[in-house]
Amino acid sequence: MTEITSQQVLRSLEAVNLPDGKPLAFSGLVSDIFVTDGKIYFSLTVPGGDAKAFEPVRQAAAKAAEAIPGARQAFVTLTADKPASDQKPRSTEPPKKPEQAAKPDIPGIGSIIAVASGKGGVGKSTTSVNLALGLAAEGLKVGLLDADIYGPSIPRLFGLSGRPMQGPGRTIMPMEKFGLKVMSIGFLVDEGTAVIWRGPMVQSALMQMLREVAWGELDVLVVDMPPGTGDAQLTMAQQVPLAGSVVVSTPQDLALIDARKAIAMFNKVSVPVLGIVENMSTFICPDCGATHNIFGHGGAKDEADKIGVPFLGEVPLAIDIREKSDAGTPVVVDDPGGSHAAAYRSIAKAVLDGLNARTRTAPSIVFD
Repeated sequence: MTEITSQQVLRSLEAVNLPDGKPLAFSGLVSDIFVTDGKIYFSLTVPGGDAKAFEPVRQAAAKAAEAIPGARQAFVTLTADKPASDQKPRSTEPPKKPEQAAKPDIPGIGSIIAVASGKGGVGKSTTSVNLALGLAAEGLKVGLLDADIYGPSIPRLFGLSGRPMQGPGRTIMPMEKFGLKVMSIGFLVDEGTAVIWRGPMVQSALMQMLREVAWGELDVLVVDMPPGTGDAQLTMAQQVPLAGSVVVSTPQDLALIDARKAIAMFNKVSVPVLGIVENMSTFICPDCGATHNIFGHGGAKDEADKIGVPFLGEVPLAIDIREKSDAGTPVVVDDPGGSHAAAYRSIAKAVLDGLNARTRTAPSIVFD
C-alpha cells in the first residue's frame, strides 16, 4: 500500500475552515505532519487563548484526514505557540514543509534522553530504570520520567507508592529513591485504574509532568517512553528538546521490524539515535549453565551495523533481573558487582559517551 503523503493531508484540509472562514490548509497553522502505517499525526498551532474556539477545527481536521484513502486514524493536537497576529501571511500555493520550531529547554536539566521501543514486552522499562541508575553510578545527577501514560511501570520497578507532594507554586515534587528523582502518572492514579484519555489529554499530562515538576538541577533526565510510535511518542519527540534516544529490542526479526519504526520516527523528527540495546539476548540456565538463544542472538547488533547507529550492548534474559525488578530493587543497586549490573553500567557508559560526543563544542578557529 502506498504511504499517504503530507501533500495529501494538506489537500484534505482545504475543505476545513477556520473560525474566520479561511481555509485551514493555507493558514500556516498546520505543522509537524507525520504519517506511518496509515496513521496521520499533525498539530495546529493556535493563539494561546483561543484553544477552545479551535476545538471544532481540530475535530474537523481529524475527520478530513481520516477520509483520505488508506488512512486508519488521525491524531491532531492543538498547540499554543504565538499569537495569530505574529503569523506570517501565506500564499494560496501549497505550503512548503515547515521548519522545526525551537523547543524550549527545561530549566535545570542538562540533557534529556528518551528510551523507546517499537513494541511492548521487550524490557524497555527495566532497561530505562537500570540505565538511569547506571548513569547515576557514573556520578551524574539523574531523574527518571515515566511517559507511559497507559501502562506506567516505574512505580512498581522502584517499589514506590503514594502521592507526590505539591511544591512551590503549581509545581509537583518528584519522588526520590536510589538517588534518583522519579515522576510517573502511576503516582497520580491507582494501579488498577485504566487511563482512558485521548491525545490532547495525554499531551497535557506529559507536558505537566515534564515542565511542572520541581526536578531541580539534573545532568540527565531519562524518559521511559511508551511502546510504539503513537501520539505520546510524537508529542515528546516534537515538543521536548531530546538530546538523543535509545532504542530497546529483542534479537528476533519480529521485534526488530518494530524497532526500525521507532528509529525511523526519531530520524523524521530530527532526534539523534544514540544506539540500540539488545535485551533478552541469551538465556543462561541457572541449573546447568548452558546458554540458550531463545529469541535468537545478535539481531540488534546486526541491525545497528546495517543502519549505521551504535550498538550499545546486550543484556541476558535472567531470572534475577526479573525477580529484582518485580521486588522494586533493580539489579544495578541490588547487586552492583554482578555481571548483569555490569552490563547495564556498560550500556550507560556507552550512552554517556555518545551524548558527550554530540554535545561537545567545536574548536574556535582564529585567523591572524
